[in-house]
Amino acid sequence: MPSRTTSEFTLDPPDAERLANLNGPLDGHLRMIELRLGVEIANRGNVYRVIGPPPVVGQAETLLRDLWREAAEATLDESTIHLALTHADADEKVNDDIEPQEVAIRVKRGMIRGRGPNQARYLHAIATHDINFGIGPAGTGKTFLAVASAVEALNETRVQRLVLVRPAVEAGEKLGFLPGDLSQKVDPYLRPLYDALYEMLGVEKVVKLLEKNVIEVAPLAYMRGRTLNDAYVILDEAQNTTIEQMKMFLTRIGYGSTAVVTGDLTQVDLPRHQKSGLKDALDVLRNVDGISFTFFEAKDVVRHPLVARIVSAYDARDERTPEPGG
Repeated sequence: MPSRTTSEFTLDPPDAERLANLNGPLDGHLRMIELRLGVEIANRGNVYRVIGPPPVVGQAETLLRDLWREAAEATLDESTIHLALTHADADEKVNDDIEPQEVAIRVKRGMIRGRGPNQARYLHAIATHDINFGIGPAGTGKTFLAVASAVEALNETRVQRLVLVRPAVEAGEKLGFLPGDLSQKVDPYLRPLYDALYEMLGVEKVVKLLEKNVIEVAPLAYMRGRTLNDAYVILDEAQNTTIEQMKMFLTRIGYGSTAVVTGDLTQVDLPRHQKSGLKDALDVLRNVDGISFTFFEAKDVVRHPLVARIVSAYDARDERTPEPGG
């Protein structure tokens, strides 16, 4: 039987509301940590006891202390605990070839920081490059962090407007004729971007900025012939661009602008014979100075823990199965 040890420590200063925030409803946050790390956690007020294998007990104590500090500033929920656990995994190796700067973004919902080394590198890259690619599976925060960075740039008047772009490609379903004006036709495709904006700025402010054209939504097809100066441009779902569309988009960037291109190469909805513009850009631009590429993996998923397992299962299947087409 493996050896077990006990660590007892106090989280100061005593604060009943902060303790409830840390422990979660019915101590649900503590149960998540117990299940993930294989330890037992008990507390009496702000005195905690952790029992388990020696290396993991120290890890659990460090995690609880970190969450205690965070509980003073923000409301903790299951996603917060999941992210903290992912970041604290004992077997996680951090690539230290760059030192990501601490990027903290203040928006309506509070402070947003990169969770884990990949998100930290992503925010660092966006802060230091004019064109950035975030590539990886759904749920890794690619679009959310890009929108957060854009909102910060807009709030600090580093850019004059925010342009949200998405290719209007249906995800395996034919939606048929969509009534309404251009904005109403494109809205369904841009809903994830709207959701992120609403969360950070509030619905009323987003509506006002849309009316003033400070925030602009545009289908990719309508970008041809434009030059975007002093703008923050986000191209979402870029795996569904053609090679020509990607080249056209990247050459729209003007002075004082930042572009972020996000996509998931495992979810291409183009016809099978057509190569993704995102995949082609990765091949062509990988070594071009001034362009950053951040690659996310299943372990970076920040949604329900099952999502990471689902992504990993599909990745394993795809490695065994030859990819159809280009």
